[in-house]
Formats: sequence, structure tokens, C-alpha cells
Amino acid sequence: MKHLLYLFFTMSCYISQAQDTHSQQLWGTWSLVSVENINPDGSTTAPYGDHPVGILVFTASGKYAIQILKANRSKVATNDKDKATAEENAALVRGSNAHYGIYTVDENKQTIVFNVQHAFYPNWEGGTQVRSYAIQNNLLTYTVTTPTNGGASMAKVVWKKDQ
Repeated sequence: MKHLLYLFFTMSCYISQAQDTHSQQLWGTWSLVSVENINPDGSTTAPYGDHPVGILVFTASGKYAIQILKANRSKVATNDKDKATAEENAALVRGSNAHYGIYTVDENKQTIVFNVQHAFYPNWEGGTQVRSYAIQNNLLTYTVTTPTNGGASMAKVVWKKDQ
């Protein structure tokens, strides 16, 4: 019985360490490389332009924050966001996305679960966003199955680990 308990304890420690591997690789900051929407017909679009900018932060305590921006956004002509035109406001909304909250990683399913506390797109607040992911060569790639533009498209998002 003593040997069985020791074996169980040893295996538990090993499994615990293995589960931390990808979580620990995520910790830190990431810079956005690309966002590509993939439509049901296979065509693609770049909703934030060809060279979007953004930051993704994962903490060791399980918090995250994401901000994505279209790099070449037009400025508000009046220099006052409260006086922006309908067209300017629409461009600002289409050119940005941000959310933050708590994350978990399921290494067996290769998913990151974002528990969204607050978001630029309020429809996501209080919900979860599940992302299939891969980490390779300091690149984090994940799939968004419910992008903010609705419909049946999916998004492929690529981040590069900051050194």
C-alpha cells in the first residue's frame, strides 16, 4: 500500500508539472502578427488590415488582456471623440477589439478558455471564448470560432512572444 501511495503521489506531481508546460509558455507579453478571417467559401479577409497591431498578456496568476487595433486608423477630424461623425465612430469600432479576464489552459484539448470579464464588444462580457491553439517557434496561433463580425466565418490569429 505504501508503494502504491508513493507511485500515485509521484505520478500526480509529474502530471501537474506536465500540465503547467503550456501555461508557463504563455506567461508574458505577445505582439500581434496577423488576424485573418476565413469565410465558409474559403476566401479570406484581414479585418484589421494587412499589418494589425496588438498586445496579449498572460499572467502566472491566470489573468489575461488582449488589445487588437487596425494599424492605419483615421483620426477623428474634430479631435474630440464625443463629436465624431457616425462614419468615424463606425471606423473606430471596426478597427479595434479588446477584452480581459481570467484564462485557463486545457493541454489535452489544446484549448485556451478566455473567461471574459469586460470587452470592447459587450456581447462577449460574462461569457467564455474557447480557442484551439498551437505554440511553435515563439508563435502562438489560435482559432476564433465566434468572431465579432458574426456569421459563419472563423478567424486565425497569430501572436509572437516578446523577448
